[in-house]
Amino acid sequence: MAVAYLNLGSYVFAFLSLSLAIVALSVQAHIAVYDEYWTQRQTDALKQTMESYDPNPFNVTDHLNYHAALAMETTGSDNATRRELGEVGQKTKKRGGRHQSLNAIDKCWRGDKNWEKNRKKLTDCVLGFGQKTTGGKNGPIYVVTDASDDDLLNPKPGTLRYAVTRDRPLWIIFDRSMIIRLQQELIINSDKTIDGRGANVHITGGAGLTLQFVKNVIIHNIHIKTIIPGNGGLIRDSEHHFGHRTMSDGDGINIFGSTNVWIDHVSMTNCTDGMIDVIMGSTAITISNCHLTDHNEVMLFGAREGDVIDKKMQITVVFNHFGKRLVQRMPRARFGLVHVVNNDYTHWEMYAIGGNMNPTIISQGNRFIAPPKESCKQVTKREYTPYKEWKTWNWQSDRDYFVNGAYFVQSGRANAWSAAPENPIPKQFAIQPQPGTKVRRLTKDAGTLGCRPGKSC
Repeated sequence: MAVAYLNLGSYVFAFLSLSLAIVALSVQAHIAVYDEYWTQRQTDALKQTMESYDPNPFNVTDHLNYHAALAMETTGSDNATRRELGEVGQKTKKRGGRHQSLNAIDKCWRGDKNWEKNRKKLTDCVLGFGQKTTGGKNGPIYVVTDASDDDLLNPKPGTLRYAVTRDRPLWIIFDRSMIIRLQQELIINSDKTIDGRGANVHITGGAGLTLQFVKNVIIHNIHIKTIIPGNGGLIRDSEHHFGHRTMSDGDGINIFGSTNVWIDHVSMTNCTDGMIDVIMGSTAITISNCHLTDHNEVMLFGAREGDVIDKKMQITVVFNHFGKRLVQRMPRARFGLVHVVNNDYTHWEMYAIGGNMNPTIISQGNRFIAPPKESCKQVTKREYTPYKEWKTWNWQSDRDYFVNGAYFVQSGRANAWSAAPENPIPKQFAIQPQPGTKVRRLTKDAGTLGCRPGKSC
């Protein structure tokens, strides 16, 4: 595929070459010794970015909205009263169960009482820009039996660090509930699924998760909270390589130059830096069904104004609950395209969605509940940019639901769609999103699920 892109013409080749040069200057974040191994991983990752970029993003947003509508319609055929806000019967108050699964991702797998034996069915359910992510589907199941993280250079078999650094696909599960305190950042290799269903897994009190120059990773049904910076040192980053790392930032999940990533049903609280950072040419990413609380800078998509490779960034943020004591960046984007759809914004203290460097924001069917403070009612914030510049940015709101005085400042042209736009927005949405009035029900199970073997999750 990389050869095919290079043959498209001098523009793609020049863009990739420029991106490589730019990344070479700043990519050493956390890598103290930038050796041949990391140079090759960087080169491979940037080519993967070019291959994973979808030149027709409207097809992806339309596909998601179609399945969201279909899920609601099939649920309504079983019990039409469930389709209306406020008319939730006694049975639907219980967390879990097939009748509970109203959003399209959950409805795909949660009705199976044999989910434990069919864990890999999860890969059929991802929607949005990360829809091709399969994680460790093509590998065996690996069971984490040891919650320790004592040896960073030669991690013990049975630990999470041992599993994620293998050089082959693995579907990683846990034999029991456990609390894992990471001594240093957990560097996850390609083709991995971390699946916490059936256990109560907390990564807390230590460093966070790092996806650097990798592809095809799923992180599902775990708690990530109270994450602090790691001091660095010699850390294994793959089965046959280790290197010296500098101090980490304290991010919950840091996605760096990586593609095809799906984060689903993760509960996150109180990280030192960002909860989820997506930077340096990362693309083809879906963040779904997560519950986020108690944090300042929640999601950063694109870290620096000089990182032009982030023009290829495409991210879906769907069915998440942005909850109590959040301040800003839900998300904040530089460059790229972000589809923010059917999320519940119940709290923010400054703003909800922000950005600069001309990102495209498609906001569809979200519920925005503004805080009491009059100066913070606006959902959107264009940072460090005068109006004469940002007025052409394509930030569109469609079927959003605004409560308590919340409002979204649109910009650009709703009909700016073309065959090859720089910042595409559909001419019209062929498949309408689910309206923001339904979001409370679509996101009511956001965060980790209490899945039990033998029962619908």
